[in-house]
Amino acid sequence: MLSTHRWPEQGWAMLQLVLVAALSKAEPEGLVMCRRRGGPEYPQLAKDGDIILGGIFSFHSSWQNRELNYTHSPPPLQCTSLNFRAFQFTQAMLFAIEEINNSSSLLPGVSLGYKIYDSCGSIARGVRVALALANGNQETATEGSGCSRPAQVQAIMGEDSSSPSMATATVLGPFHIPMISHFATCGCLSDKVKYPSFFRTIPSDRYQSRALAQLVKHFGWTWVGAIRTNDDYGNNGMATFIETAEQLGICLEYSVAFFRTDPEEKLQRVIESIKTSKSKVIVAFLSFLDLDLLVRQFALHNLTGYQWVGSEGWIIDSYIARVDAHHVLNGAIGLSIAKAHVTGLGEFILDVRPLNSAGIDSRMFTEFWEALFDCRFRQGESSESETGQSQRECTGRENLSGLQNIFTDLSLMAIFNNVYKGVLAVAHALHNVWGCGETCGNKTQPDPQTILEHIKNVRFKTKEGEEVYFNEKGDVTAKYDIINWQPKEDGSVEFVTVGLYDASLPADRQLTINNSSLVWTQNAKLVPVSVCSDSCPPGTRKAVQKGKPVCCYDCIQCAEGEISNDTDSVTCDQCHPEFWTNKKRDMCEKKEIEFLSYEEIMGVLLTAVSLLGTCLTSIVAFIFFRYKKTPIVRANNSELSFLLLFSLALCFLCSLTFIGRPSEWSCMLRHTAFGITFVLCISCVLGKTIVVLMAFRATLPASNVMKWFGPPQQRLTVVSFTFVQALICTLWLVLSPPFPIKNLTTYKEKIILECDVGSAVGFWAVLGYIGLLSLLCFVLAFLARKLPDNFNEAKFITFSMLIFCAVWITFIPAYVSSPGKFTVAVEIFAILSSSFGLLFCIFAPKCYIILMKPEKNTKKLMMGKMSA
Repeated sequence: MLSTHRWPEQGWAMLQLVLVAALSKAEPEGLVMCRRRGGPEYPQLAKDGDIILGGIFSFHSSWQNRELNYTHSPPPLQCTSLNFRAFQFTQAMLFAIEEINNSSSLLPGVSLGYKIYDSCGSIARGVRVALALANGNQETATEGSGCSRPAQVQAIMGEDSSSPSMATATVLGPFHIPMISHFATCGCLSDKVKYPSFFRTIPSDRYQSRALAQLVKHFGWTWVGAIRTNDDYGNNGMATFIETAEQLGICLEYSVAFFRTDPEEKLQRVIESIKTSKSKVIVAFLSFLDLDLLVRQFALHNLTGYQWVGSEGWIIDSYIARVDAHHVLNGAIGLSIAKAHVTGLGEFILDVRPLNSAGIDSRMFTEFWEALFDCRFRQGESSESETGQSQRECTGRENLSGLQNIFTDLSLMAIFNNVYKGVLAVAHALHNVWGCGETCGNKTQPDPQTILEHIKNVRFKTKEGEEVYFNEKGDVTAKYDIINWQPKEDGSVEFVTVGLYDASLPADRQLTINNSSLVWTQNAKLVPVSVCSDSCPPGTRKAVQKGKPVCCYDCIQCAEGEISNDTDSVTCDQCHPEFWTNKKRDMCEKKEIEFLSYEEIMGVLLTAVSLLGTCLTSIVAFIFFRYKKTPIVRANNSELSFLLLFSLALCFLCSLTFIGRPSEWSCMLRHTAFGITFVLCISCVLGKTIVVLMAFRATLPASNVMKWFGPPQQRLTVVSFTFVQALICTLWLVLSPPFPIKNLTTYKEKIILECDVGSAVGFWAVLGYIGLLSLLCFVLAFLARKLPDNFNEAKFITFSMLIFCAVWITFIPAYVSSPGKFTVAVEIFAILSSSFGLLFCIFAPKCYIILMKPEKNTKKLMMGKMSA
């Protein structure tokens, strides 16, 4: 049986000293008699030869418990539970030895013999028989005080599993005796410091564990359970699997271990762990003997619907496939050693008659024969089976035709091939040591260390063309078939190869699977789902649930401006500033571009109002031109009136530069045109106001003021005021002109195309200058509002300036607070409102007189004084 715990290294060292050191008794003649402690160990199979190879196989898988009172030597171990697999491995070893002995090219003229022991699945017995192979059973007399002697075998084949191999390799290491295992897969055995003489012809579990993790990841199983044999094979293999699984984003809901000799309560706890779990995939790193117990418990508790992922320890084992509860495992998928074929090996294994003449222990051969053919040899009384039923008598002439049991099942041919390759490796090493050609002339017994060094460097091809060599860790290249358990109509199971894993290939090509040929648990057509949380769709990200593994998470929708376009995204990616997320948050779409355009209703209305203002201004200008000689037109400097109308028309038209897609030229034009035209407009109004004040001042006695403010001075005033604004605009354009920008901050989902003023100082200087002139004009007009005249223009200028100032005072907060294109609309509205205010307040009364009351359009009435 495999041990449930590793032996401490100090314990191994003590065991070596106790078992290797012989008790010696000084003889009078000076000789030392070296004796072994305890009784001798005799092989179950033996044959002499020039070179002896050792073999350790578990012909029995268990033993009877012994009561030890520590007052007498313990009785011999009573082995039970015959293991047919070990007989198959033995047959493979004998086949290789016979082939070499009959070969004329490999070790010609050299005969290989063997000594093969039964370890009974016991680590302690395995160590004991290993030392028996190293030392032999004979008592020897040596001179001096030492008890050293040459090794009795040159190499040892075995053992069947990892824990016994670790113990045996630890004991054999100091003696440099090569040990080649066909079935010990624990990655720990690759440590050449601890196990310097250990080799194996089966890949290390480090590769298998990683391959299993990749297999689980391939099918999207991120929430799985794990069961392992509680020995070095299961513990080390599962540790590597868990390490790799974590790297691949796979989580384990539970990881339990048991051994077939554990109390039933422990196995029940394992079953309860599985029953209460939610995962539907079980990764089983078990030997077939442990799995046998577990599967029966599954059937007993009616636990079905689980997808099994298996290691090479059981995935192609026909014994498990034949147990009554094997349906629990239907659809299982796992790794097995790559298939192999050795010509003649299958026939040799099934030819059991030569075993009787192969030096086999008669008692074990009888036990084997009776178990194989389910009969009993006559022993004087009729034999009965364990169930009490009489069994037929063995004749010794039985044959295997039509017989189906574990021994006749050759599904483990790959493992048999491993035994075969191990024997060939030793033979090739010996061939190289002796330098054999047509014959091996020098047949001196080489010491095991020499053979050990040659095995490290051996490289050959079998008769089937398979290349065999060991790497620096004593391992072979890892290649696995991916096997799927597919039930047949008769209820049996077929092991179907559905893929391949080759560790020698690049990482992205190591795993190859034909998904279409897979059969899942309960004959499901779709891949089973085993996740802690459902996949997060695009547009969401994973948020790990507090206190749970990373595979358990909530799906959180990406924030605004962030997307995830992959399933199970861990993070959301920020969209480019010019893009925004769609409703599903799985794609960045180009933001809607917004600006005040001529196509939208607001732009059409503002354009229409602007053109209406221009038209009205043109009509007024036409009326004034038509009646330019009338007193009302001539009364207040018709030249300033026409210039004012011209500037108002420009004010109406300049609002159009604010509509449309902003460009570098339109941004510079809109602000400067607005600033200059409005200053021109206000300058004209200011000039007219000053004219009114000067005109009434001139009516006073001895006043000569009008000659200082005649038409030339009025023109100069308008030009001067306008020039100042033009100078401000020029400096603004030269130093830091307005420019188009994409406003990405006002609206998250929109891009607003607008004009940045460039220099805030320049922008507010332009507005401030307009405001200053407007305020000055308002004050002067207010002062002149009560001057005596039938038609006092100062009153209308006061009203127009009041409207103008009110509009632009309210414009400032509205301009600052309005978002996007509404900022531009507010500015246009202010321009149009103030322009209409000037147009109507100043010119509407005059047009009314001209058109509707022509009788009042006389010089007498224009100059008449109002009554007190």
